[in-house]
Amino acid sequence: MYLGLDLGTSGLKAMLIDDAQTVIASADAPLTVQRLHHGWSEQNPADWIDACKIAVDRLAERHPAELAAVKGIGLSGHMHGATLVDAGGNVLRPCILWNDTRSYAEAAGLDADPRFRAITGNIVFPGFTAPKLVWVKNNEPEIFAKVAKVLLPKDYLRFWLTGEYISEMSDSAGTSWLDTGKRDWSDELLAATELRREQMPALVEGSQPGGTLKQALASEWGMTGPVVIAGGAGDNAASACGMGTVADGAAFVSLGTSGVLFAANDRYLPKPESAVHAFCHALPATWHQMGVILSATDALNWYAKVTDKSPAELTAEVGDTLVAPTDVTFLPYLSGERTPHNDAAIRGAFIGLAHESDRAAMTRAVMEGVTFALRDSMEALKAAGTDLTRITAIGGGSRSRYWLKCIATTLNLPIDIPADGDFGAAFGAARLGLAAATGADPRSICTPPETAETIDPETAHTAAFEAAYQRYRALYPAIKPLSGN
Repeated sequence: MYLGLDLGTSGLKAMLIDDAQTVIASADAPLTVQRLHHGWSEQNPADWIDACKIAVDRLAERHPAELAAVKGIGLSGHMHGATLVDAGGNVLRPCILWNDTRSYAEAAGLDADPRFRAITGNIVFPGFTAPKLVWVKNNEPEIFAKVAKVLLPKDYLRFWLTGEYISEMSDSAGTSWLDTGKRDWSDELLAATELRREQMPALVEGSQPGGTLKQALASEWGMTGPVVIAGGAGDNAASACGMGTVADGAAFVSLGTSGVLFAANDRYLPKPESAVHAFCHALPATWHQMGVILSATDALNWYAKVTDKSPAELTAEVGDTLVAPTDVTFLPYLSGERTPHNDAAIRGAFIGLAHESDRAAMTRAVMEGVTFALRDSMEALKAAGTDLTRITAIGGGSRSRYWLKCIATTLNLPIDIPADGDFGAAFGAARLGLAAATGADPRSICTPPETAETIDPETAHTAAFEAAYQRYRALYPAIKPLSGN
């Protein structure tokens, strides 16, 4: 048996698979986000440990024999979070999360240093880890002075599981400290933020061993041991492993809290000016590119809260039949935007409202706005040298056929829907645990699922969606002077 642990923003998921990669069981535990100030987003790392205990304990209660047979554990987690610990391994402050934008000024300062884009292959985004440490240095110097290790969220979970400070390439590529082409920490960039290599965890590949489960925890969960902990992956790379998106040109769209257009590459293809992320993949000698939008299903969740309806009620009201966009346009920049704008201060808007703009029209506009933001990401990927021929859809938002039809038509790409099963980050993490424990070739493990259905572009609506997209594109420069800082 192999266990995947996916530390998400809203919860931790534990998944058991066997040697044949059949999902045996899974369990979840919820997490919450604290937003003490405008633009802030934090979690207490102790809550991750509690959630892990709850989820694995539930598996131990329901499937004790299967859990006892675990030989490998893979880790996945939300990226970029700054988890700061002192020399004794004690957490110094709440973790500053990926969607925290307080360090936008520090990010701009680092990004103005040409070494960061040249070495990392990426813009220094406010959500990345390095600017968060500069913010801590500037605003909490007494905490900065005590920092012995900077850990990404899943790697703090690893520290609790193993007692070791280890990370891997895909997650570390989102810190602004990794030489992404060389797959190693950059001493030059660390020095630019007044940090040293000794304050970083050791690096392994995601499919390689990255620690061993503590005997006390193995005994508590009934595992006979030894249990290898894989390097693991950042959440999107882990999802790619779960989806089998590891071969050059393979791609998926993820409609989760944030939205991701992800493409695997067999070589390093940076183009930071496009605001495309060029990161290491979780497999050796593999990279990937991502266009990232900060609010995907989060935008629909926000609108559902405003209308006092559930997202399911709103999407049911829209139905499955694709219709041409109305004059209502929604800009989904509720917490800023990454690809292609790199703008932490921009905020969302409805444009073109009229008396006839009913709730369904506004729901469609929200879904279209997220779709157009994903089109922005596709255009950025093209500029960075990646042309997509088809994509696979994952994430909670992919349950909406309307949304998928909207995306297929706007991107002019067929969208494959996987056969029933959970192929997300927890499954990908479990696959990496299998590879690390057995030494098997991870490419032979990370294969794509069967396709249950393909959503093709609806050519009758192509022109209408293209016109609506061009209107959407024109709105960002129009509202930028009126929004934020």
